[in-house]
Amino acid sequence: MTRRLPLAAAILVVVLALGLLWGARRGPGPTAYLGGPVFTMDAESRVVEGLGVEDGRIAVAGSEAAVRAWAGKRGARIVDLQGRALLPGFIDAHGHFPGAGIYAVHVDLNSPPIGTVEDLGDLISRLTERAAQTPSGEWIVGWGYDDTLLAEQRHPTRHDLDRASTEHPIALLHVSGHLGVANGAGLEVLGIDAETPDPEGGRIRREADSRRPDGVLEENAAHLLTPLLAPGPLDSLRMVRHAVDLYLRAGVTSAQSGGADARMMRGLYWLSRLGVIPLRLMLWPLDDTADALLDGSFEFPAEGEWVRRGAVKLIADGSIQGYTGYLTEPYHVPPGDDAGYRGYPRIPREALLERVVTFHRAGYQVAVHGNGDASIDDILDAFEAAQRAVPREDARPIVIHAQMSREDQLDRMQALGVVPSFFSLHTYYWGDRHRDRFMGPERAARMSPAASALRRGLHFTIHCDAPVVPMEPLRLVWAAVNRRSTSGASIGADQRIGAMEALRAVTIDAAYQHFEEDVKGSLEPGKLADLVILSASPLEDPARIDEIRVLETVIGGRSVYRESR
Repeated sequence: MTRRLPLAAAILVVVLALGLLWGARRGPGPTAYLGGPVFTMDAESRVVEGLGVEDGRIAVAGSEAAVRAWAGKRGARIVDLQGRALLPGFIDAHGHFPGAGIYAVHVDLNSPPIGTVEDLGDLISRLTERAAQTPSGEWIVGWGYDDTLLAEQRHPTRHDLDRASTEHPIALLHVSGHLGVANGAGLEVLGIDAETPDPEGGRIRREADSRRPDGVLEENAAHLLTPLLAPGPLDSLRMVRHAVDLYLRAGVTSAQSGGADARMMRGLYWLSRLGVIPLRLMLWPLDDTADALLDGSFEFPAEGEWVRRGAVKLIADGSIQGYTGYLTEPYHVPPGDDAGYRGYPRIPREALLERVVTFHRAGYQVAVHGNGDASIDDILDAFEAAQRAVPREDARPIVIHAQMSREDQLDRMQALGVVPSFFSLHTYYWGDRHRDRFMGPERAARMSPAASALRRGLHFTIHCDAPVVPMEPLRLVWAAVNRRSTSGASIGADQRIGAMEALRAVTIDAAYQHFEEDVKGSLEPGKLADLVILSASPLEDPARIDEIRVLETVIGGRSVYRESR
């Protein structure tokens, strides 16, 4: 029988715990940073000589003399930057926190340059090894495989996965997050067989000589795997802790969960309150969770500076590298015999318009995933319909990824006040294959068109979409500046932007996207003291920004990570 604390004692424990947490989140007292360039990211992108921090906020930013004078009056400790650069902490414009920590729990199936899986033999070996450690009948889950990087140049099938185990149901998630694969036992548990119809906005791939599923599930069909992929409570905690470590080491001070259900939103909120997550969190509810918020069946207690609810997320199409992105012109090399194949929408156009208008009318910011230009047409039509129905002066709708945006679509974004958030690391990780396989040279050169957005004065952001690729904001900035693929090839030099513009896209413009530009994203008096110290200035050698190290991460004036070497 478990002994229970008396009510008064339990309340005392909670009060003490919250007091300790409050104390832990307080900074170390007045601090001045001097001796290196301070990138303010203010309206003029000023680089100044010093910064003063007190009570978790920026107190002063300016000349060395001004900061020293402030420090003397406040008795502040002095941090000598020794020539290193101080910037606002990086803000995740779009990702799936804590998904980056998934490999602490599930099998890592990434290929080089991220992982080491080079062929189906490697993939099956990884799964076989996990099966030997897993009780019979329990699910084995793998993440991150990329069919275009496997030697066989194809997806694994149920027959391949059966070689790893027939005693365990197995589920894999494609690197894009838009396709999955199940083995025979997994399909049986899911109830998927030859008679199962394709869901709207998805596809169950079939064997050529029969109606039997081959194991590969696209888009909304892959979502049948989602409930099985969520770790249990202890594994979830392991995943969160690993993700926190990865983000802090990368200089990220504000993380984003771009598409969370009610369970995840509650869990992340309480883990933040308990101090397990020292990052600031921006949570985007999926549309069905937003429905629950609207009808009152789900309430979310946002906590201001630490946890906020942001835009409602919808998913209009899939992934270009999964051949499920929705295009106006056919894929360069189609996936099958249909030379006119253009992908498909996940949400029919009229349904998308209806959903966007509903959430816009309710006062929500709306963010819609769109990779292909046909999908982006539908998304912009929906944003336009929403503004016609209920005009709002500053709605800041977001097109997530906006990968194949055309020039005319960027004009429409400018007119509608849309924020495109570009997955600029596509040029690095998939640039060669977009050029040769998916899009062809001309369209690949225009993917993630940040320079075109900049010329129009659009507020835009760039993101890693972790765990699709690792959370590496400096590699992301490097990719937007240099646009080079893993082979070193140039992918659309005309769409390169400057280092300062790319840095703004992961700091102040990311804060703008989240309606947080008044409290974070730049080093200006009164704003939150969320900082990152880098081993070198990103302006010194833009071609080597990806080699710069994060030396320290500071949130609310408190150091939460320091490089050990």
